[in-house]
Amino acid sequence: MQRRMFLAAVPMLALMGTQAGALESSTGTLRVTEMAAGLDTPWAFGFLPDGSVLITERDGRVVRLSDGRLRNVAGVGEVAARGQGGLLDLLVPRDFATTRTLFFSFAKRQQGGAGTAVARAQLSSDMTRLSDWQVIFEMTPGSSGGRHFGSRIVEGRDGLLYVTTGDRGDRPSAQDLSRENGSVIRIARDGRVPADNPFTQTNGAQPEIWSWGHRNPQGAALDLDGNLWVVEHGARGGDEVNRIRKGANYGWPVISYGRHYSGAKIGEGTARPGMEQPAFYWDPSIAPSGMMFYSGKLWPDWRGDLFVGSLKFDYISRLSGTPLREVEQIQSPDTLRVRDIREAPDGTIWFLSVGNGTLYRISP
Repeated sequence: MQRRMFLAAVPMLALMGTQAGALESSTGTLRVTEMAAGLDTPWAFGFLPDGSVLITERDGRVVRLSDGRLRNVAGVGEVAARGQGGLLDLLVPRDFATTRTLFFSFAKRQQGGAGTAVARAQLSSDMTRLSDWQVIFEMTPGSSGGRHFGSRIVEGRDGLLYVTTGDRGDRPSAQDLSRENGSVIRIARDGRVPADNPFTQTNGAQPEIWSWGHRNPQGAALDLDGNLWVVEHGARGGDEVNRIRKGANYGWPVISYGRHYSGAKIGEGTARPGMEQPAFYWDPSIAPSGMMFYSGKLWPDWRGDLFVGSLKFDYISRLSGTPLREVEQIQSPDTLRVRDIREAPDGTIWFLSVGNGTLYRISP
């Protein structure tokens, strides 16, 4: 395993890092601090109540950042690290301090290939080990290839889990309710299906499905009113921001604002009755990943605004207004292939640059 470096020391949020540089924004000059370096294809991170930070690496490792050091967390279950798959998202639920339960999304090896799955596990009191790794959901059947696993986990205000899955490169499957490909699924914390899911009484449908017709959603978050949104990759153009509604069909691959990589037209065009329109789309594609709505704690002018990382153009997109539009591109030499972005408890904004394997913090 690659040796990692971490820079600096001190509790709460914990941690002082190494100054990386300044970043110009609509609110003025911001400080960018390098919090952890040497990460191996990092995918997601989450804040623990003691101020430390957990980080997933796609090859199947979890590391914890605390008191100036990165330490491995043992006990991760088997993951299928292939292509875009591996250990992906991480959710620290609201009741972690009492339950010590964590949730992970990952690519699980299956007959015929692999599929997006969700596991829960308990973090030991000394923060060094996961125990009781249990898979509570997995897409079936497995698919070959290493593309389009999704995948983000959001804890709704209802206490249920909302998980994004990609179409696995099998476009028609996103319009097939008998498969979970290309959907947002909604499950209880033990994997059970809530009785009020929209397709529990639909013949042949997978009952976990909450919304469908998605391509590859790699960002998901609640807005300040508790509504669920996702951001998903288009093909050549047509990356979308979508407000998620129960039972809604978001159209892929029947409608899209992009084109196939070959330049060919996708489906029927940009609209069809019964299919949702995006709240916003990018053309050309920015390859969006990670998503958060900002509380306004440190920067009141940004309250309620949406922040999305770009893997392709190396910036953080800020979106605002009604209708939603991109109002700012926050960019510096540190915003290299932004994979994940989250607000910390103190109102600072943290992001993962997979381009250089580094976790950063933005502060005033």
